[in-house]
Parts: sequence; structure tokens; C-alpha cells
Amino acid sequence: MLTIIKAEPSHYDEMIVVWESSVRATHTFLSEDIISSLKKDIVEQYFPMLNTYIAIDNNNVIHGILGTAENKLEMLFVDANSRGHGCGKLLITFAINILHIDELDVNEQNPQAIGFYLYVGFEQIGRSEVDGQGNSFPLLHLRLNKNKYKH
Repeated sequence: MLTIIKAEPSHYDEMIVVWESSVRATHTFLSEDIISSLKKDIVEQYFPMLNTYIAIDNNNVIHGILGTAENKLEMLFVDANSRGHGCGKLLITFAINILHIDELDVNEQNPQAIGFYLYVGFEQIGRSEVDGQGNSFPLLHLRLNKNKYKH
């Protein structure tokens, strides 16, 4: 059984392992150089800046992470070995119901994530040609349609 708790700096080392596992499973369009660069930024900038939570099991192993800022989901990553077992659904439900997120951006080249968010009840409201770092990885901007939300 997984529990969601607030992430602490002491969790960052394990969180970045989960992040990298997830990215390697779903972000096949990223080069090694970009992954290495992002990895450093995630630990030094994004984890401390965001409202971060982790999904842990009874042995305190982290299976997923999420980060929010105001009403926006900024990151949701599930360890590659934990995918398909409800961790992502648990995290997104927590983010919507408890943290009141209703917007997110997703890489257009990540069809698995797009499908997941559309299934939950998000709808595309826009598109950008570049990601948040200015790289040529288009982003889809999504907003939750509360009438389609699947709790």
C-alpha cells in the first residue's frame, strides 16, 4: 500500500532516482546530455522550489513523486518498475482533490502521459513549440474538465 507524504530534502537522492527511471521509460526523445543537465536542475532548483510530495510504500521506498506550484502540476513521475500499478492515479487524484491543481503541461512527445491525463479528465487548451527550458520539445497545455474528471 502506498502513502503520500510531503517530500523533505532528505528524500531528494531517492527522488532523483525515481525521476530518472521514469524519464528513461517515457521521455525517449531526450538525449543523455539533456537528461544529465535536467537531473542537476531538478535536484538543485525544482525540488526545493516546488510543493513536492512522494508516494512511499510500507518500507519507505519511493515509488512516485509530484510537484506543484499554485494550481498547476509541474511534475509527476512514477518509477519505471511501479508503472501500471496505480501510483500515478493515486498521485494525480491527491494533486486534484487535496492540492486543487487543475492545469499542467505535458511533452507532446510523451504519448503515454498525454493518454493518462486525458483519461483522468484533462483537456488540451493550448500548445507551445518549446519546453520551459527553451528546447524544441513542444508542450501541450492541459486543464481539468471537472465534468469529465475520473476520481
